[in-house]
Amino acid sequence: MSTTLITSKRTRWLPATVIGAGAALVVALIVAAFLWPTVTSSVKNLPVGVVGDAAAVAGVDAGLHQNAAGVFSTLAQDSRDEAIASVQRRETYGAIIAGPSPEVLVAGAASPSVSAILRQVAETLQQQTAARVAAAGGDASSVSVVVTDVVPLVEADPNGSALAAVGFPLTLGGIAGGVLISLLVTGVGRRLVALAMFTVVSAGAIAFLTHTWFGILPAPDGTFSLAAAIAVSLLGTASFVVGANAVLRTAGIAVGASLTMLVANPISAATVPVQYLVEPWGVIGQFFVPGAAATLVRDLAYFPAADATRPWLVLIAWAALGVVLSALGHFRNREVVHLEAIEEDAPLTPRPRASVSSTRSAAPTV
Repeated sequence: MSTTLITSKRTRWLPATVIGAGAALVVALIVAAFLWPTVTSSVKNLPVGVVGDAAAVAGVDAGLHQNAAGVFSTLAQDSRDEAIASVQRRETYGAIIAGPSPEVLVAGAASPSVSAILRQVAETLQQQTAARVAAAGGDASSVSVVVTDVVPLVEADPNGSALAAVGFPLTLGGIAGGVLISLLVTGVGRRLVALAMFTVVSAGAIAFLTHTWFGILPAPDGTFSLAAAIAVSLLGTASFVVGANAVLRTAGIAVGASLTMLVANPISAATVPVQYLVEPWGVIGQFFVPGAAATLVRDLAYFPAADATRPWLVLIAWAALGVVLSALGHFRNREVVHLEAIEEDAPLTPRPRASVSSTRSAAPTV
């Protein structure tokens, strides 16, 4: 009785070493991509308004330059109402109202970190004002700098952490939807239907969770507008991944996911102000899906007066790009299949048979 030993083919040592090193490099790249914005960020050029007469504005500018050089970019404004309107349009992060009754306007929903910085400015302003009053022989204890939160965060998200965290699930969800549709659905029409179904159902579920259930995203313009913003955010990423797959096949999935997760997401400014990032990456990030999605969701949730035209257009453009790529890939693949079919059918074409008279041997003569 004979015994046959079956052994599986083992990977060679060199390829195994190379694959392990390559995987380590990928991990290092991911860590670098996510940590780079935090390590290189700095507080600079934050737009804030200053209300008061020329002398008061000059005094505030001088104080800010002395105590926080480069942190703020001041904008002179005529009145408190103008300063509030500017904050509500997301043109400024807050305002300093100089005069006999000083006040500092902040917007917690715009950026909790910037609000904290402006509150520190209010404390410094109060100390300086109290010192001047005391030097003039007045009662320093009567001096009080009021801090007013023009656009506060909701009670369910007092620190803004949930608002900042919404962006990553939208990015990851868009990638996941695009990958699944690319792998499981064939045909450009069916893929577009799958994208539409994925977008509508996911957006409705996320809007219900974040607005109705958890209450972390208000919707002053209605739940539909918030759901629409979430939908186009998901569609922008998923459509691009599907389109890249249609053109580049399997490699397209890696390209779409990597571009979104490792390039666009770190510079999206979803958790920090755009001004914190190294220039010009903060501005560039607003032209990718994660950055535009974070801006649009924040605008619709807290700043209905802000101009949201640009993020809407950016997200729609990425969604349209994915559809165009899907169509291009579909027609290219159909042409390839057509040519292959012709090549396969060619050998099967029957050849003309030789005539009997030309192949028949001559009859022997007797």
